[in-house]
This record gives sequence, C-alpha cells and structure tokens, in this order.
Amino acid sequence: MTRYEVIIIGGGPAGLTAGLYTSRAGLKSLLVERGALGGQMMNATLVENYPGFPEGISGSELGSLMYRQAARYGLEAVTAEVTGLTQGQPYSVSTTEGNFEATAIVIAAGSEYRKLGVAGEKRLSGRGVSYCATCDGFFFRNREIAVVGGGDTAITDALELTQYARKVYVIHRRDQLRAGQLLQQRAFAHSKLKFIWSMVVEEVLGEKMVNGLKLRNVETGQQSILKVDGVFVAIGLTPNSQTFSNILELENTGHITTDERLATSTPGVFAAGDIRQNSLRQIGTAVGDGVTAAISAFNYLQETRKSS
Repeated sequence: MTRYEVIIIGGGPAGLTAGLYTSRAGLKSLLVERGALGGQMMNATLVENYPGFPEGISGSELGSLMYRQAARYGLEAVTAEVTGLTQGQPYSVSTTEGNFEATAIVIAAGSEYRKLGVAGEKRLSGRGVSYCATCDGFFFRNREIAVVGGGDTAITDALELTQYARKVYVIHRRDQLRAGQLLQQRAFAHSKLKFIWSMVVEEVLGEKMVNGLKLRNVETGQQSILKVDGVFVAIGLTPNSQTFSNILELENTGHITTDERLATSTPGVFAAGDIRQNSLRQIGTAVGDGVTAAISAFNYLQETRKSS
C-alpha cells in the first residue's frame, strides 16, 4: 500500500490549491479525483470573476492550469472514486483504484447541484440549463429566463439575473416562498421578476438550446408551456460527504463541520471548499480554503513529528 504524507480527496479549485501548497512545502502528496480535474468549475463556459484573467477564462482551461502548476511541484494524481476513509494513524483511503495511506487528509470533494431529474435537463446542460447564476448570468443579456426554486439561493439568483435578463420568471412548486423576508420584499418589488406559483417543471424543451419549459400545476394537473431562453435550477446542493460520515461530524445539511483552521472533528483531517459548512461556493473562496487546509495539514504534520 502506497504511503503519502497528505492525501487530497477532490480535484476542484480547493483540492488543486491544497495540492499545490502541500507539494511546494515538500510533502509527498496524492490527489484523488473521480472525474475531470477542476470539479464544478469545469461546467463554466467563461469564468469572469476570478482575479488575474481580465478577459475571462474557461473553467476547463483554469482547471488545467491549476493542475499543471501543482504537478510541476510533484503533486501526484489518480482518477478514482473514494469508497471509504478508515480512521487511524496512518489513515487508509479506499478507492476504486486501490488503497492509499496518509498521515493527513484534506477533503475537498465538493457538492453536487440537485437536479430536476426531467427530460431535456441533462442534454441541454450548458446550453441554456445552468446551476450557477454568478457563472452564467452574463450570457443571458436581454433574454427571458426562468429560475426554479423558492429558497434564499433561488431568490438571490433571480435578483442577480435581473442585471442581465429582460424578464426573470420564478417557478416555485408552492404558493409562497421559503426565502427570508428581506429577500422576498426585494423580489416582489422588482419589476423584472414574475412569479409562477404551484408549478413544477416536467421537461426542458429545445433542440440545440433551451427554448421553453413544460410546466405542470401541482394542484390542478394542468400543463402549459413557458417560452424562455434559459433556466437556472436553484433547488439546493448536496455535499459529497456521506462517504466520511462514519468518522466526521456533519451539519444537518450534510456539510462537514470545521473550525477556523478548517480542521474537522477528527485530528489530521481537514475540509475545504463546497463540502464544508458556510462555504460561499465561489472559485476564489475555494482557493482560499485550499490554502488554509494545506497549511493546517502541514502544521499538523510538523506537530506529529515533534511528538513522535
């Protein structure tokens, strides 16, 4: 079984940054990622809010650059699904490509946007179906779009999208919002927002790009078509934390509980990015988390060596 000083689980911006810092610090480091390196960032056609790229950069290119920089300092990477984390010293990380050991662990496995699970959604993802208003709102200038959801995230997204879109429909399965009162007041007062109550999306329509939504009234069952150029799904996020629930303390939302050093409830295990509590779910903050978690892991290893 191959032994490392640090194993980083997850290859999004938090994990790649953590890998850069641990590798530059001279720590033997392994990054385990089940998909493409870059995480959710890979879904962004153009990233315009990350410092250093005045003309913007695609999420895939940014992810590739981050990995190349980390690999230059010796970060190893393996494409595999993590199936378990066994507490002990060293920790044992079970994956679909074998087992690995490390003294410190950084969990940056991110989260997944909850999907509508309807026809057309997957096929048109990135072609009018989006899960990130901050990432993709700019592409819908002077268009009519929809936001699905009724919580804080959905209403925040809808208000943000009014900066770009001509009209924003808010589709909610209930007859009232779940968002906070202040957000509701702002939303109801906005001339560009129109609310569609007691409706669910049954299908996303369009060939190459979204051109409409098939809706169903949850009370009457009546179906209708709403013509829009895009739809933003804001029905929540699911953190990829269940694999670690046997040894880590989780919030009731499933996010990993951490302190200000991003240490978890288990010594030597740190969490960074979307998977931790109170994450802002931005590339910039994920990078900051990666730095903090890596430095915390380095300090933990130093303390461990002194005490041994």
